[in-house]
Amino acid sequence: MKLMMLAAGAMLLSVSAQAEPFGAIPPRRPFVATLSNNTPLAFGMDAEQTARALGQPLQYVRGRPGNEIYLALRNIGGSGLIPYRHRLFLQFRHGRLAGWKEDYGENWMWE
Repeated sequence: MKLMMLAAGAMLLSVSAQAEPFGAIPPRRPFVATLSNNTPLAFGMDAEQTARALGQPLQYVRGRPGNEIYLALRNIGGSGLIPYRHRLFLQFRHGRLAGWKEDYGENWMWE
């Protein structure tokens, strides 16, 4: 029995020796891999690439050609009774994506 315990302890020590040494710096992950925002958008995309990345068509809101604001209505589920959709406004300058803002809107149920 003692021999078995000794063998198990030696095996655990050898396994932990293969792990990362104490005080070592863990490998760095790219900044974008650590973000909680998983929207697949990137600055500089055109409207067609943006629509393809979001998987839905964009709706024109306003602006001159090349400097438009588009809207993407994102359906993120909700309860069975009330669908939950929020709006994603996309700002384009010179035909390229310059910024976006998510608008959760007001919940009319609690007014």
